[in-house]
Amino acid sequence: MNLFESMSLLVAVVDAGSLSAAARRLGVPLPTVSRKVAELESHLKARLLHRTTRKLSLTEAGDAYVAACRRILEEVGEAERVAVGEHVSPKGELAVTAPVAFGRLHVVPVIAEFLAHYPEIDVNLVLTDRVVHLMDEDADVAVRIGELPDSTLIATRVGTVRRVVCASPEYLASRGVPSAPGDLAAHSCVNFEVLASTRAWVFGVGKSEVSVPVHSRLAVNTAEAAIAAAILGVGLIRALSYQVADAIHNNTLCVVLQEFESAPLPVSLVHKGQAPLPLKLRAFLDFVTPRLRTRTGSAPGG
Repeated sequence: MNLFESMSLLVAVVDAGSLSAAARRLGVPLPTVSRKVAELESHLKARLLHRTTRKLSLTEAGDAYVAACRRILEEVGEAERVAVGEHVSPKGELAVTAPVAFGRLHVVPVIAEFLAHYPEIDVNLVLTDRVVHLMDEDADVAVRIGELPDSTLIATRVGTVRRVVCASPEYLASRGVPSAPGDLAAHSCVNFEVLASTRAWVFGVGKSEVSVPVHSRLAVNTAEAAIAAAILGVGLIRALSYQVADAIHNNTLCVVLQEFESAPLPVSLVHKGQAPLPLKLRAFLDFVTPRLRTRTGSAPGG
């Protein structure tokens, strides 16, 4: 059995959605496709596919095996492209992840430009505020905000973002503008779990940081909900600068306590650092890095 051929055929079956569709796409007789998949399952001593008359789906073992097959086939293809020279165009699929608001504001526009330059690369972009572990999940590169723990991952800094405190003009007109972090004791605040504790906010005072207790009138689990509440006058919010950039630009939120902001958080592009670096990933990093640096340097609100 040609294992590499069988891997390619299995991936084709999964992508096509059925054995018959894969057979038509590959120009191979259906009995041959069915036999080769069965031989692969026999070789692995594991069922890879659930087959019914209406649809085909992967078993748990099949899902893991197909993901590994895709990586192996991509690496082999990349080795061939490197062997014939760098003039070969990058191609394939990239899985990218980024925080929701930052991705919408900055990553999506840059990826749209990237796709126009590289017509043979497809991007699967997942926007989530959850930290995606590249070693455990099928992601090629991630945008990370914050200090990075020591790891084997390769990180390239592309900018920084500020943590800002702001409120609606109406709230500040009725409750007053705080002039120092200690003034927050007399104010209502809105918190969301992703960024900070609901009991205290951290500020920079000189070269040190100080934790200031706050009265959380409302705690929510997303930045969007917290920002909406702040615009409605519920209280002060502490958020990342890009999250409130639109509201600040539209004058629905005003920044306060700027001189007491804590140190900016780094924005980094993180990848696994495999060698040789796939051509498609190198093209993505080379294209995206300078553009994200420009955008983070000129983004409204910091």
